[in-house]
Amino acid sequence: MPSNLSSMLGAGPGGLASPLAADPMAFRKLPGMKATTPDEALKVGRQFESMFVSEMLNPMFAGVKSDKVFGGGHGEEMFRSLQVDEYAKGLTAQGGIGIASAVQREILRIQEQAHAPAPAPAAS
Repeated sequence: MPSNLSSMLGAGPGGLASPLAADPMAFRKLPGMKATTPDEALKVGRQFESMFVSEMLNPMFAGVKSDKVFGGGHGEEMFRSLQVDEYAKGLTAQGGIGIASAVQREILRIQEQAHAPAPAPAAS
């Protein structure tokens, strides 16, 4: 990651204070930023929702013991997270839990703020 981008994203010691979180207008300074269409924002929202649902489902499957007759073993343990990811993608594709549209709205709102004309300086 370029150093100027790292500093803008707050990737320093601890990486907690992000200028982007405090100032949506900081997006104007990011190199190569382009406008996002509503469809692209929804796609990102669905990806985020799928990841979130997968993280919520993982603990449900952590205690499930595998059937020794038809499966089990190290292979099933290795691929369980992939199976849960696919469950999450399926749930999201069927409408999900509403996170995707909220993420889409937030992306578009921040983008509109970032690309809005700068306010005129106050007359003194």
